[in-house]
Amino acid sequence: MIDRSRLESIVREAGRIALAAWPGAGHTVETWEKTPGNPVCAADLAVDTFLKRELGRLLPAAGWLSEETADDPARLGKGLIWLVDPIDGTRDFIRGRTGWAVSVALISERRPLIGMLAAPAREEEWIGISGQGSWRNGERLRVSNRTEFAGARVPADSLPKEDRDLQMVDKPNSIALRAAMVAADEADLLATLRWGFEWDIAAAALIAREAGAAISDAFGQPLNYNKRDPRAFGLLISAPGIHAAVVERLAERAAKLAR
Repeated sequence: MIDRSRLESIVREAGRIALAAWPGAGHTVETWEKTPGNPVCAADLAVDTFLKRELGRLLPAAGWLSEETADDPARLGKGLIWLVDPIDGTRDFIRGRTGWAVSVALISERRPLIGMLAAPAREEEWIGISGQGSWRNGERLRVSNRTEFAGARVPADSLPKEDRDLQMVDKPNSIALRAAMVAADEADLLATLRWGFEWDIAAAALIAREAGAAISDAFGQPLNYNKRDPRAFGLLISAPGIHAAVVERLAERAAKLAR
């Protein structure tokens, strides 16, 4: 079995490394664009290097897939793999906002076993363990029991006309934190209609699932991990009582955008 206390201390330390470079605490961080509109900063790479070393020591047999590391196809032959986003929500990090988190998940045979988020700027630590539950700062999480789609809370800055029967709540840049909001009953729904990477969603999706949320891609299909192409189209995380309604509403849009 993995040493859970050691894993928690590693992820916590990764959060401290990021916090020590966070502009919101008065620090200056070097930033650039990997591609136009896709920012990265020196803290991303520092956290990635630390996690790759320490998680490799913790579980030498596991493969590795991270946003900030070149993909090694050898991971495909591994039964265990770490999925890592060193700083999810880099835009908020660079702007000195709190909506970012270190995201770490351990995957076994395409299914998440453990997911952790460290959000030190919010003084939050999240963990989900397959079959056991999920917690924030030691408090057990439970998703909303909402069954009516209209009025559902969704993290958003704005809503398209056809979705204005929903209720907007705070939207951190980190998709992982938005998913965790559903787990914590601070939102009823998270929905994206774009191609996203496994490292963005694995930890938070497990945390939400273990709190009772329904999880799927934009078409209502199950998520799998450690695929050759580590992407999925869309992410739907919601209170189970409204998930079918979400899939139905987004079906036409998802079909057009996924082409």
